[in-house]
This record gives sequence, structure tokens and C-alpha cells, in this order.
Amino acid sequence: MADVKPLRKIAEAFKELELAVNSQTAEVEVASFSQACSLVSPLFGCLGIAFKFAEMDYVAKVHDLAEASKSISTLHVLLDRDMEADCVRRAGSHSRNLLRVKRGIEMVRVLFEQIIVTKGNSLKDPASKAYQQVFAPHHGWVIRKAVAAGMYALPTKEQLLNKLNEDENSAKDQMQNYVAASAPLILYIDKLFQTRNLGVDW
Repeated sequence: MADVKPLRKIAEAFKELELAVNSQTAEVEVASFSQACSLVSPLFGCLGIAFKFAEMDYVAKVHDLAEASKSISTLHVLLDRDMEADCVRRAGSHSRNLLRVKRGIEMVRVLFEQIIVTKGNSLKDPASKAYQQVFAPHHGWVIRKAVAAGMYALPTKEQLLNKLNEDENSAKDQMQNYVAASAPLILYIDKLFQTRNLGVDW
């Protein structure tokens, strides 16, 4: 990776978003959200073939939100516009893409939580748990099968940390920071959908 400390940059960007969520106005800008999410993209790449589908899907949808940020200020406005246009659930809508991107950052949060508590050098358990919890309920049999096969090609924890230029202790700190900062953001996005009676399970 060209970046020296990608994990640190991710953690810092999500800390900023957490501040926005916890602020008096609680308005998250589409621009800062898509920028923070774009920092997460290389992580999927580091996980190899098992998460190739997630990487391609996630990158495309983050790009869409970055483009949307040129004309849409906040996530609130983004959902409201799609509701007015009656296209919330339509393939390719910004709202649908936002929901997919949220799943991506949620998957990484569960992955990091699992890496922190799992002993040993294998990422198979953490990655499997993260996939099962976040993505599997929304995927058909074919994708689930492909992911299961790809789990055998995951890098070891040591290889992942090398790619991220971190040692175990520094990585744990940054992962912990991301887990803590992303949790309120994920809840915030869920609430945006739920308060508009849009649900999040689609």
C-alpha cells in the first residue's frame, strides 16, 4: 500500500464522523462520509479473493456517493431527495448505495472486533463471523458459496498487518478506535432509514 498508515487514517476519519453524529445538529455530510469510506476500500483488497465481490461493490457505491456529494449536502437530504423522487429502493439509487456502503463499514467493524479478541494468526474465524453477521443474510447461495471457498485464501493476520504497516499493538489500538467511532455512525444511518419507515433489510 502506498499509504504509510492506512489504519490510522481510517480511524481518524471515522472519529471525525463520530463527532458530527454526536454534535448538536447531528448532520453528516455526504462528502466527508464518502471520503472516510473510500479510505476503507483498500482493506477489502487486502483480504483477497473472499471479499473481491465486496470490494468491487463497495468501491462503486462509495464512488457514487462521492459524486452525489457535489450536489447533495448531507445524508438527511440524500434520503429525502430519493423519497421525493420515489426511487429509494431502485437499483443504483443513492439511498440504496448508502445502505450497501453502511454494510461494508459494518462488516469491517465486526471483522476488527473479532481480530482483536481472536488469538492466533488465522483470519478465517474473524472474517467468517463478520461475513455471516453482516453480508450473508442478504446474499444468495452462489455468492455465499464463493465466499466460503475464498476464506481459504485469506492472508494471515501477520500478512494483513504487514500490508497495513502495523504491528499487532498499534493495529489493535487503531482497530479499537475504528470500532468505537463507527458504531454510533452505523446506528445513525440505520435511524435515518428507520425514522422514514424505509427499513434496512433490503
